[in-house]
Amino acid sequence: MAVNKLALIRYKTIDDCLKNRYRKWTLDDIIEKVSATLYELEGITSGVSKRTIQADIQLMRSDKLGYNAPIVVQDKRFYAYEDSSFSITKAPINNADVDKMKEIVGVLKQFNAFNYFDEMSDMIARLENNLYKSTKQSGNNIQLESNKLVKGLECIPPLYQAVLNKRSLLIEYKSFKAQQAQQGIYYPYLLKEYRNRWFLICKAKKRPGILNLALDRIEEFQELPNEEFVGYQGVDFDRYYDDLIGVTKTERDRAQKVILEFTNEHALYVVTKPLHSSQVVLSKNEKTTTFRIDVVLNYELEREILGFGECVKVLSPRLLIYKIKKRLEQTYSQYQSKEEQ
Repeated sequence: MAVNKLALIRYKTIDDCLKNRYRKWTLDDIIEKVSATLYELEGITSGVSKRTIQADIQLMRSDKLGYNAPIVVQDKRFYAYEDSSFSITKAPINNADVDKMKEIVGVLKQFNAFNYFDEMSDMIARLENNLYKSTKQSGNNIQLESNKLVKGLECIPPLYQAVLNKRSLLIEYKSFKAQQAQQGIYYPYLLKEYRNRWFLICKAKKRPGILNLALDRIEEFQELPNEEFVGYQGVDFDRYYDDLIGVTKTERDRAQKVILEFTNEHALYVVTKPLHSSQVVLSKNEKTTTFRIDVVLNYELEREILGFGECVKVLSPRLLIYKIKKRLEQTYSQYQSKEEQ
């Protein structure tokens, strides 16, 4: 059974009330206490209904959440725990819970290997130690795609803090095309990952538009506490990248209707692992299946298409057909012998 945040706050508050043996708690008292806690923690001013609290108490009494709370009504009015030492925070963990937690710890350890957040190291170590203290250790059953040789991963924690706290940065950056690294002031807005490579989405102080800086090309950076942070107006970064594959995009770019024809042998892979969230099947015959995706035309899209080799054909738009055809011709020329040329 899924439990949301507000429900957990209610259960914990009810538990705190019933643990307090120095006061008698009527249903109205509990409702008042829960309402006050919800306002304090979540800013909820509408309070909580009598029906909700009654349902919460019934759920806590049951084994649906594993609480089995011994809640009784004394003198037909006052709610209390029959066992004065009981608390839902002391509820035992069953074997199924332990197995799930082991898997979660395994996943967290793999994220921690990337050093995404340095403060996770100690937390994960303590969690793992406590979890395995009374259980037999087993191997990790979940493996995430990772590449520990990728440079720049150590930059993620401080860059994340800069994005979170809206801090301007002085960055020394060397692109693949540049002869030397160059320094500049940047305003960071987002960290984005694409195929195990991380990018800082930002704006340069002296250049218009949104940039993406590959973390493996950042040589040095530092926060500038005296440089005012400038937010980027008119862009919702939660949605900005919804219409593309990868990270390459300008504000002027708009999604285009891309029609791709796959051989049926490979179409199954595309169906089970869509190229993009906009993907739909347009038609299917004995040999091929035709898909449509609505995405920005960029370098990453071209690489994705070229990765399918002879199993895909671009039907639309014309610009993309031209680019793919040109790149295939250049690829073919690499394999021609001097005699053939």
